[in-house]
Amino acid sequence: MQPYNKIKIGISACLLGQQVRFDGGHKRDGYITGTLGLYFDFVPLCPEAGAGLGIPRPTIRLVRKDGTLRAVNVQDFSIDHTDVLESYLGSAIPQLSDVCGYILKKNSPSCGMERVKVYPFEKRNVPPDRDGVGIFARGLREAFPLLPLEEEGRLCDPVLRENFIQRVFVYHRWQQLQAAGLTPADLVGFQADHKYILMAHDQDMARELGQMVAQAGASADFPALVKAYLTLLMATLEKRVSRGQHANVLMHMMGHLKNDIDAEDRQEMLETIHQYRNGYVPLIVPITLLKHHFRRHPQPYIDRQHYLNPHPGELMLRNQL
Repeated sequence: MQPYNKIKIGISACLLGQQVRFDGGHKRDGYITGTLGLYFDFVPLCPEAGAGLGIPRPTIRLVRKDGTLRAVNVQDFSIDHTDVLESYLGSAIPQLSDVCGYILKKNSPSCGMERVKVYPFEKRNVPPDRDGVGIFARGLREAFPLLPLEEEGRLCDPVLRENFIQRVFVYHRWQQLQAAGLTPADLVGFQADHKYILMAHDQDMARELGQMVAQAGASADFPALVKAYLTLLMATLEKRVSRGQHANVLMHMMGHLKNDIDAEDRQEMLETIHQYRNGYVPLIVPITLLKHHFRRHPQPYIDRQHYLNPHPGELMLRNQL
């Protein structure tokens, strides 16, 4: 396996096997520790333990009180831990200044990213709503609005898993550029390198990003343009990619080979893309065939495209798309 410099990401500590849960147990995730651990350097945090609630500790839940969500003791709603959980995030922020993503524990009243149970404060026997966000997760999103976030449960979905990991790698490349001192030329190059990735997610948004980059050299406020670009970039990448969208990008890339491959190879490529579009083969099949042709007929513009190698092939993310 090719060596990679590990990318730093935050994670709910229980997912790594740390015994920090309310009952003194953990929720170790084998995929995260075994596979993703080869490429990511984890920064484990447990808001409840870190905020001093103890191990073991009484369970907490989200309740809706006066229109706001509060994290309270299950047995005694008057024991409110919301403020200490919010304060813990402030103390944890320095540890997260250079992370490129975060994996959260699903359903947790502190770490759940979505659909966390919310109970009414006044009525104990009413079924909960599933519209809550954990106190720590909510604060994390507010502090780092562009940071790729995902729950470990949603990583079981191949599309969501690939989407999250791709976002982490793109965000990491962006952070490296900024650390080196981002210039207008760097921004133009970054956009060019990711053109087909962005096109796959949303052609209109990709076009808008291209128009922003075209103004980089003449911009009177380059930092403001960079901020707007990054915001739109991460919003674009968060959109799921369908088979049809991938097939469209594959056809565009195939167009660069029109003068290099014969009719038989062209027909094989078209049939393979068609098979992928209709769900008969995974994305890795047409990608592999395209890469084969581009090795035989190198194209400098295609060689720089991260679409063909958005993350380590050993992760086999495209084998299931």
